[in-house]
Amino acid sequence: MNIKNILVGIFLIGVGSFFGYKIFQLTDSKVLNAVMENSTSETPNEVKSHQTHRRQVDSVTYLTNSEKATMDLFENSAPSVCYITTLNQQRDYWSRNITEIPSGSGSGFIWDTDGHIITNFHVIQNGSKLKVTLSDGSNWDAEIVGTEPNKDLAVLKIKAAPDKLKPIPVGQSSTLKVGQSVYAIGNPFGLDQSLTTGIISALGREIISIGGRPIRDVIQTDAAINPGNSGGPLLDSSGRLIGVNTMIYSPSGASAGIGFSIPVDEVNWVVSDLIKFGEVKRPKIGVELLPPQYAKNWGVEGAMIMRLVPGGGAEKAGLKALEQTKNGEIIFGDIITEVNGKKVTNNNDLFLILEKYNPGDRVKIKYFRTDIENTASVLLGS
Repeated sequence: MNIKNILVGIFLIGVGSFFGYKIFQLTDSKVLNAVMENSTSETPNEVKSHQTHRRQVDSVTYLTNSEKATMDLFENSAPSVCYITTLNQQRDYWSRNITEIPSGSGSGFIWDTDGHIITNFHVIQNGSKLKVTLSDGSNWDAEIVGTEPNKDLAVLKIKAAPDKLKPIPVGQSSTLKVGQSVYAIGNPFGLDQSLTTGIISALGREIISIGGRPIRDVIQTDAAINPGNSGGPLLDSSGRLIGVNTMIYSPSGASAGIGFSIPVDEVNWVVSDLIKFGEVKRPKIGVELLPPQYAKNWGVEGAMIMRLVPGGGAEKAGLKALEQTKNGEIIFGDIITEVNGKKVTNNNDLFLILEKYNPGDRVKIKYFRTDIENTASVLLGS
């Protein structure tokens, strides 16, 4: 009897489980269908309200001729501009391994298809190794061909194929006018191939080079020149090089609307000498000049000759140097006051005037000897 009751109980439990499972399936299906119906029951207006959050793109009306010209200038000029990284070697104290640490960066530009790259001297002066990155992203080891700290210019060379090198077109700085549009391309803050625009704010400025000598006829511009732009080109509206961006005037170190560029007329002859000789072959008259501090203390206006170079042009022309007698009395040397009609008030004036000439040229020099003005024709050496 007990076994029979147990079997009946098991049978009833099985039947109950079967029908319970079927009822659960039916209910779950209805819920799912209800959800599906709700998700597809939105009205067209509701669907439309969701879509209006995304705006359609409006078509371009037009680009101005000025915008097109600027875009073309950048596309044509950018391949001539490169990025320069300076590296220093550092030896690990424990492993004694040598690693190369980036120490600075700047900009430069391609001068010719021989691989010559122009930049500022201050960009490369502290680097033991130099790398040049072209606009296509390729990296090249660079060697120094020549430097001129007094003009803050340096020439590098890379061994890239001529078809990878696009020389920058060269303009003229002597014909520039204040208000003329200018364009600067460089790598400010390490951001490669950046373009800034502006105008020529002033001409004939003077700045002091890293070598301590003044650089005259410098171009002042309001085109933004930030750290990393140094050594990059300043271009005119034809995309021609008119200057090399060298420094900014700013207490914060960022562009404040006053930037300076070395004029291309100066760059052209300095670079030519650096490539040919590895240094600038300045024309010289064959003298050593009295240091500025002594000239100031003695009230000298002009460039006083302290020593003559044996066999130099000045000695052959009969000029005299400073002398000291046995009694300690100082006899002033000849004081140069004019070269070919251009006034000389200090040593730098003489240096800058002579830069315009070549070795082998003759110049007419006016000088004072014991308060008497004289003239001499001097052959320039190198």
